[in-house]
Amino acid sequence: MAKIKPFQGYRPPLDMVGKVSSPPYDVLTSDEARDMVHSNHNSFLRIIKPETDYNHSSEPRGNSLHQHASKNLRDFIQSGKLLQDHEPSFYLYEITMGNHIQTGLVATVSIEEYNQGLIKKHEFTRPDKENDRSQHIEITNANTGPVFLTFRNDGHFQTQIITIKNQSPDVSFTADDKTIHTLWQIADPDNQESMSTYFKSIPALYIADGHHRAASASRVQKIRHDANPNHKGDEPYNYFLSVIFPHDEMQIMNYNRVVKDLNGLTEKQLIDTIQTNFSLTTMPSSVKPETRNVFSMFLNGQWFELKAKDQILSNDPVEGLDASILQNYLLNPILGIDDPRTNKRIDFVGGIRGLEELERRCSMDAKVAFALYPVSIDDLLTVADAGRVMPPKSTWFEPKLRSGMVVRLLG
Repeated sequence: MAKIKPFQGYRPPLDMVGKVSSPPYDVLTSDEARDMVHSNHNSFLRIIKPETDYNHSSEPRGNSLHQHASKNLRDFIQSGKLLQDHEPSFYLYEITMGNHIQTGLVATVSIEEYNQGLIKKHEFTRPDKENDRSQHIEITNANTGPVFLTFRNDGHFQTQIITIKNQSPDVSFTADDKTIHTLWQIADPDNQESMSTYFKSIPALYIADGHHRAASASRVQKIRHDANPNHKGDEPYNYFLSVIFPHDEMQIMNYNRVVKDLNGLTEKQLIDTIQTNFSLTTMPSSVKPETRNVFSMFLNGQWFELKAKDQILSNDPVEGLDASILQNYLLNPILGIDDPRTNKRIDFVGGIRGLEELERRCSMDAKVAFALYPVSIDDLLTVADAGRVMPPKSTWFEPKLRSGMVVRLLG
């Protein structure tokens, strides 16, 4: 079962929601976020990326930075940029990106079920990022960004929400990236009971994006549980903020790689070595891979198509992923990228930025770039069901949730 609960959310007033809500904290560099805040001082980035209030030389670190985030959050509430709803609510959240539409439920989800493995993962977390997010939750006393969850849709979710979607939304606006964000508040107790009962029939939830936020919420829950002699299990810290989308509405884009040097190889040596396990063809221009086991490589102003040879293909749900094939047969043995989670010579570029971004990076701070074919949502569910993990940076979900649409305080 999936245990969910309504909550009293904090939301921007209608005339400010487009200004206050922002992209998630982890899809922008600090400098990109600073540029946004410079032109919009009401941006929620001042809470989820509080370094935007400082230049590089004066930026605080650690607890001090998150204390500034907490101050900004309280300022947003006191100044009316975030208003608390009067009653506990669920929220229906629809995102439109071009022809793609996905609709999910904003709710709090049981951390105990996460701890028990009923909310399944497909990635490892990094200790440094988990530490940072734990500090952020603990010091702000809030879930400032939701965990992006999915579930195997049996077709009945749309039946649950159709009546709500036929009503006028509480919020609808177009963001700077042309995505449309629409929100319906679900405050009626009967509708809430129906939604809760439906999710009790769902055997498991899956983390699509937000592994660090979920792990950090679990860590904070343990800290507060241990410090509370009267712990009952229904305290706000026992739940984390989430948006839950059906699996058949999810959209995954490619997640590409750039490498900063050629590991001491010449370009000819690199190409010759690659051809041991990949067929290589020169391409006249940039072309995204159109099927699995095919990669696009950009090297010294030239695009190449790489096709994995049969000898390195695998039916294993993890080893057969394109990210695994690229890592195990090219990035590690040829370019020396031993651990992509920690190696500083590799960087990752979300597919939404296009192949032009790979070309740009290779003109600035990288020598070679690789574009991958996107994994499917079925790949993700299969790996998670097997209790295994994908290689780092395997999935890039679009459209992105807006942070600051609904915020939840832990008390």
